[in-house]
Amino acid sequence: MSEYDLYHAAGYQASNDDPQSPQTRTQPAPQFRPQVASTPLGYQQAGSSYSQQAPAGPQSYYGNGPQGSYQTQGEAGQEQSYFPPQGQPGDGQMGGLASQMGNMGIGGDTNAASRPNRKKNRHAHHNLDQPSGFSPGSVQSAQYDPSQQTNSGHPYAGQQITPAMSQFPAQSGSQFSPAIQPSTPNPAMPTPSGPGVSAQGRVDPEQIPSIPRSRDAAAAYYLDHIYPTMEQHLPPPGAISYVAHDQGNSSPKYARLTLNNIPATSEALSATALPLGLILQPLAPVQEGEQAIPTLDFGESGPPRVDRGQRPELTTGTVEYLVPKEYWAKDPVGLHWLFLIDVSQEAVTKGFLEAFCEGILGALYGNGNDSLNREDINGGSPEPRSIPSGSKVGFVSFDKAMHFYNCSDKLEKSQMLVMPDIEDPFVPLGSDGLFVDPYESKSVITSLLTQLPTLFSEIKNPEPALLPTLDAALSALMATGGKIICSLAALPTWGPGRLFLRDENKLHGIETEKKLFQTEHPGWKKTAGKMVENGVGIDFFIAAAGGGYMDIATIGHAAAVTGGETYFYPNYTTPRDMLKLSQEIKHTITRETGYQALMKVRCSNGLQVSSYHGNFLQHNFGADLEFGVIDADKAIGVMFSYDGKLESKLDAHFQCALLYTTAGGQRRVRCTNTVASVSEGAMEGLRFIDQDAVVNMIAREAAAQMTERPLKEIRNALTEKTVDILAGYRKGFSGSRPPGQLVLPENLKEFGMYMLGLLKSRAFKAGHEPSDRRTHTMRLLKSMGTLELSLLLYPRIIPLHSLSPEAGFPSPTSGQLILPPTIRASFSHIEEGGAYLVDDGQICLLWLHTHVSPNLLEDLFGEGKTSLQALDPMLSSLPVLETRLNAQVRNLLTYWGSVRGSKAMSVQLARQGLDGAEYEFARMLVEDRNNEAQSYVDWLVHVHRCIQLELAGQRKREDGGGEGGAMAGITSLRPPYW
Repeated sequence: MSEYDLYHAAGYQASNDDPQSPQTRTQPAPQFRPQVASTPLGYQQAGSSYSQQAPAGPQSYYGNGPQGSYQTQGEAGQEQSYFPPQGQPGDGQMGGLASQMGNMGIGGDTNAASRPNRKKNRHAHHNLDQPSGFSPGSVQSAQYDPSQQTNSGHPYAGQQITPAMSQFPAQSGSQFSPAIQPSTPNPAMPTPSGPGVSAQGRVDPEQIPSIPRSRDAAAAYYLDHIYPTMEQHLPPPGAISYVAHDQGNSSPKYARLTLNNIPATSEALSATALPLGLILQPLAPVQEGEQAIPTLDFGESGPPRVDRGQRPELTTGTVEYLVPKEYWAKDPVGLHWLFLIDVSQEAVTKGFLEAFCEGILGALYGNGNDSLNREDINGGSPEPRSIPSGSKVGFVSFDKAMHFYNCSDKLEKSQMLVMPDIEDPFVPLGSDGLFVDPYESKSVITSLLTQLPTLFSEIKNPEPALLPTLDAALSALMATGGKIICSLAALPTWGPGRLFLRDENKLHGIETEKKLFQTEHPGWKKTAGKMVENGVGIDFFIAAAGGGYMDIATIGHAAAVTGGETYFYPNYTTPRDMLKLSQEIKHTITRETGYQALMKVRCSNGLQVSSYHGNFLQHNFGADLEFGVIDADKAIGVMFSYDGKLESKLDAHFQCALLYTTAGGQRRVRCTNTVASVSEGAMEGLRFIDQDAVVNMIAREAAAQMTERPLKEIRNALTEKTVDILAGYRKGFSGSRPPGQLVLPENLKEFGMYMLGLLKSRAFKAGHEPSDRRTHTMRLLKSMGTLELSLLLYPRIIPLHSLSPEAGFPSPTSGQLILPPTIRASFSHIEEGGAYLVDDGQICLLWLHTHVSPNLLEDLFGEGKTSLQALDPMLSSLPVLETRLNAQVRNLLTYWGSVRGSKAMSVQLARQGLDGAEYEFARMLVEDRNNEAQSYVDWLVHVHRCIQLELAGQRKREDGGGEGGAMAGITSLRPPYW
């Protein structure tokens, strides 16, 4: 059995199965059927003391998931389970519940009253009439059940798809209302009863909003349906895979508005406390099955006079134009990559130098199985290329001195030129010798990178000089622009720009801690600014062996300002982390990358841009955003404010124009166009909230304040912002409800959990956390798209011991990979003897219980691996075995690797009681009480209590106060120019 390529592609058709949408459009679906691991023939799990006869048909220990309708494969099935069936998780008593919370009902308000629409419909893509099935007068209280969210049995199937292009989905007819019996009866509140209350009067944690349940339902729906960008205007969850069909409104993968129906006035928006913002990811990758972004070249003659349907710029939301020379800052050429390789003592002894060199070789040349053969990259060359034709690479190593390498294809082996002058360095090679075509000079480059670890193994220079090397690299790229890839394994304490240990425990938790999250070194700031000015960006690969201090705040500043990225490996260990490092180097080189970029965002009259958040340089507010480089994984947040009133009879339009040079050497403008409807009040807008965009924008605003405000104030502000949004909905838009009921907007049901995950993230969590980890997470939050942030705040977890026989294999009918249901991130769902995959988009853990089945271990890791102690603690990938379970898990890992951000998918073992990664596993159980923060249930209790105080007019705000109330909200934490 061999490794398998990508196998998942969401179907490109919308079947006419929506009872509310008789005129559903259908798009032809490309029959994408990539190779996957087949079910091993004749495989049968050997019996063990941990196994019992499995019941017939698919089985899940966590209730009915979205995979329940899939049929098993035709081959021999897995006859026995690795783990005996147990009771439903969560049946036991939930520790840490706030018994003093009083009566609390939780209801998803889907039937709030709204005014009838009297406006003339002049909108481009939607009606403002109430959708069928929406009845303002009927309110029912029922146990929360995702299968009852729409009249058609699915939360997405209810979205109308009609020739009139109505964007409004059918509303849920059910709500969830668990409550607990108070220890002291409160005569002002009703006695709790109903399906959400246990015999002990406790809240059933299973009945509060579930992110896994929501994701699984959406993922199952979009396996068989496309997302039409005009006909439906409520985007899918950010963490799932889907195929978007561009109908003139940009795909949510490129642009997501926080509100897809915008109030006409600032007063109406203020009543909701929601941010009005746009998350832009202009170079996001195109998924298999989606139409390519059209590229237009009108030349000197201008656009042709043809029918509108033949003009892509008039019919698609995202389009690119080749621009004339007037838009050239310098003659565009293929992207020049310059690799700066740390050869100091720490890099050599820890194996980081060898791993980095192998990673470069793998990224450039790969092997016969993973070479790229796409026509647009090959450029007609018979040699498979991982970078476009015209791109060039160069190599410089550094410790206390700099070493430049001439890798010309005219040489038999590379030539080294040493630059010992680090005070005023220069480039001793011409561009023709330093930058070469990697495929013409393949043998020279391969020889150089293979010999570098040996060459510097006898040299003992422990202190690298990094800033002078960056200045020299900038000089080499000044004429063309380009991208720097830099490795670093030790704090650069030599030469100009030397750094020192700033992170002291006595600085944590006090006012001055914020200084640790930013650079105060003028040399680093100057170099970063010059890089952007000359169209140069940088990615860092930083290995902190032993968890040492690396001053990510200062070093990573150059990456943040230029539009690059910092890959950080705390506690780096070569055997375990080498695969991850190699894959991430390859991803950095092969993903779509542009350089010398400028961005401008425009909006309709009545609105104005108020702030930007992301990795870029802006000299003054109102100026264009400048990027040295920009890639497919980077997202920009844009906040808007009102400078007038919007016309409710018209739509609101937003456009992002990105001027950049492609890696292939073309100067282009990518235009991303987004449209939203406008209404007089906020009621319609609340029904079309993009939860992922709201969370993403709040996270960016909070991260931007880490260098200005103490962490405690920011945590309090996040809490207050959560209360403001939910209290605003409760006061003005939820209708008449019992005072003890927590009413959540239909599309913000999981908002509280995401905000709790944000509070528990390394950027904001209470307690001790190294400043490098906080700063790294802060910059991730400012540059992440909705997919990567959603996973970071709430990891996805799959139990492996209870996989159904068909899970992890393609469906025999659709060819799509059958995904098992994910479970909630709580230890109450972790079964004794279980095995779990946990992925937060940054790392993937394989957690194994002490009493895990020996049969499971043997099927997963190979013969003789029957105990936790027999496993290699440095394992980073699964072996290829002829077992069903092994094939299932490898397929699931490959799929997860395709639905994540910039971080590679490698496995890290977390064996209970044996590995330090178990602490990371506990941190990723975000529904539990950890990181000095509340559990999910206690958090909702706390938020509910604050909302009740707000409704009673008794809520107090205190700057720097307790956990419950500190500041008015994130909107009060604004830059000086607001």
